[in-house]
Amino acid sequence: MANDASTVFDLVILGGGSGGYAAALRGAQLGLDVALIEKGKVGGTCLHNGCIPTKALLHAGEIADQARESEQFGVKATFEGIDIAAVHKYKDDVIAGLYKGLQGLIASRKITYIEGEGRLSSPTSVDVNGQRVQGRHVLLATGSVPKSLPGLEIDGDRIISSDHALVLDRVPKSAIVLGGGVIGVEFASAWKSFGTDVTVIEGMKHLVPVEDENSSKLLERAFRKRGIKFNLGTFFEKAEYTQDGVKVTLADGKTFEAEVLLVAVGRGPVSQGLGYEEAGVAMDRGYVLVDEYMRTNVPTVSAVGDLVPTLQLAHVGFAEGILVAERLAGLKTVPIDYDGVPRVTYCHPEVASVGITEAKAKEIYGADKVVALKYNLAGNGKSKILKTAGEIKLVQVKDGAVVGVHMVGDRMGEQVGEAQLIYNWEALPAEVAQLVHAHPTQNEALGEAHLALAGKPLHSHD
Repeated sequence: MANDASTVFDLVILGGGSGGYAAALRGAQLGLDVALIEKGKVGGTCLHNGCIPTKALLHAGEIADQARESEQFGVKATFEGIDIAAVHKYKDDVIAGLYKGLQGLIASRKITYIEGEGRLSSPTSVDVNGQRVQGRHVLLATGSVPKSLPGLEIDGDRIISSDHALVLDRVPKSAIVLGGGVIGVEFASAWKSFGTDVTVIEGMKHLVPVEDENSSKLLERAFRKRGIKFNLGTFFEKAEYTQDGVKVTLADGKTFEAEVLLVAVGRGPVSQGLGYEEAGVAMDRGYVLVDEYMRTNVPTVSAVGDLVPTLQLAHVGFAEGILVAERLAGLKTVPIDYDGVPRVTYCHPEVASVGITEAKAKEIYGADKVVALKYNLAGNGKSKILKTAGEIKLVQVKDGAVVGVHMVGDRMGEQVGEAQLIYNWEALPAEVAQLVHAHPTQNEALGEAHLALAGKPLHSHD
């Protein structure tokens, strides 16, 4: 392996997804000499196979629904169907623009970008393209890939992953979505908008099971209203091909048939065969183990993003990458409060939250110390204009701070910014109630919920 010993980078990053490129950009900004190694395209899953393309599909679906339902707003329009090739062009144009901008950013920060499949060869080096890249520190950021279940083989045709679903050349007539988490309900929502007959299979008791139970129930109600079918509380047993599709059998013997089966049971870390264990890096079930500063047990190696067992969110990867870069540059860093990270599921309606659930709050503080309040969007003027239904639920420690904000409704993802500040600044309901929110906005609903929790409700019943 050729080694240019004259070049030793301050930071060598293996993986150019959200966590890796954020660390590269921030590190270079702080004066570190950075090498960024990526086998595919910089931007990783989020930009090319995740956040951005799925939200483009969901927005196209929203436009389709608006065309179908335009007459309720007094607008005459005709919905003639989905041109899937044009939808993909729209999606790909969005990705291409962001990709070009990211490439420009990396070039402007004088980051050494190496395209190729890298492998950790020692605690201070990565081998790529027949050469050894040396660094004083190495950051592992190799991300994740779609998972499947034992005995369930993804063929890319009838049994597909989210990667395949993003480039599917047709709108399936019917689809089974295995998994009712974020990925599953987003694809179920988009496909239903496109005209697909969708059934979601979720082994847990509720859709989006990590969210507050109230949010799950509101989403289930909305999905029923939209005609999205789902089966909860029974686990997958097997899948088999039919003459023109797939049949899924559950543990209780119940069966479902559809044209395609989307396996959306989560994503697993990309770590196998990359030299991590050989270099002495501690692992667990494929994940790299880190402390609150993203340090592994090897002093010269850190890890971020989907590779570590934290929230699999692009913005978490950004924050973790920035934290590593700032720590290496000698700045004072603060560990990430993962409860304080906003979470959004971009289905229709959207589910957004920050902080902890009511159940978790009762577990931590005791049932008698927790107060919960629900504010129905029926009392919010802008939500009525948009014809969206849902609620904002606040979870408060009695006589103390708001520790959870849980929202369901169209565009709630755009309201989670203020909710994040409320949680992270440990705001009291009375303090938020003093803030004047613009009328009519959906953001105002967050203010009204806190007015109610502070004991002075306006457009809601006390």
